[in-house]
Amino acid sequence: MSKNIIHTDKAPAAIGSYSQAVQVNNIVYLSGQIPLVPETMQLISDNFTEQAHQVFQNLRAVAEAAGGNLNNLVKLNAYLTNLQNFAAFNEVMAHYFKPPYPARAAVEVSALPKGALVEAEGILVLDQ
Repeated sequence: MSKNIIHTDKAPAAIGSYSQAVQVNNIVYLSGQIPLVPETMQLISDNFTEQAHQVFQNLRAVAEAAGGNLNNLVKLNAYLTNLQNFAAFNEVMAHYFKPPYPARAAVEVSALPKGALVEAEGILVLDQ
């Protein structure tokens, strides 16, 4: 098996022992993105909606570095520290995707790195 490691400076650097994404054949596994601004490595704000937008901007940057875009996502997992933000997450997601939408899970978690309110990761399939 051959793995291609995906990296871009347009998304936050990994804050642990992982890659931003790993490509195997035409499948790209995107690591979780929290709402860090790549240039500062700080949370964009304390506002959930602004954080969700930053998460999708970070995911988009990694998808583009892999040669795809967000509409190549087939699976998205979202982690929210409060499920009361579920509707807001759906509204933000609608800004970044066109139908057909990816399969998705959204779950509440007790905490996320750096105090983030939202994180998302996914699986991308590149056109061949």
